[in-house]
Parts: sequence; C-alpha cells; structure tokens
Amino acid sequence: MSFALPENMRDYIDTRVRDGSYGNTSEYLRELIRRDQHEQAAQRLRDLIADGLASGEGREATEDVLAELRDRALGSET
Repeated sequence: MSFALPENMRDYIDTRVRDGSYGNTSEYLRELIRRDQHEQAAQRLRDLIADGLASGEGREATEDVLAELRDRALGSET
C-alpha cells in the first residue's frame, strides 16, 4: 500500500519516530489504525447503549426473554 502525505505530515511522523515514540513510520501508522478501530468499536457500543435506552422500559430477564434475544441475535426470529 502506498499513499502520499503533505510535507508537514511527513515531518510530523518523522519527528515522532526520531523522538523515540515509535520505532518506524509503519509502527506509527499501525498504532493510529488500532486507535481508530478501538474508537469505532467504542462508538458502536455508545450507539447501542443509546438505542437501548431510547427503546423504552426494560423487561425482566427471564429465560423466555433471554431465549427470544438469543434467537433474534442469531437471526432465527419467528
């Protein structure tokens, strides 16, 4: 994979590598991608929590309710 970066961004990455924060440019980019993946997962969780809170009053987690939720999660809704 290759891509172009503006000079100021290349300089910034080079500085981060030179100051010992990262071993090389690839390490720096991998770390940015991991952080982005983590943030996307955290945002998805926040969205799911918000959806749950907005969905109305909760129900007691009986065996029937849990079975229904498992079926829905597995795509075997009837």
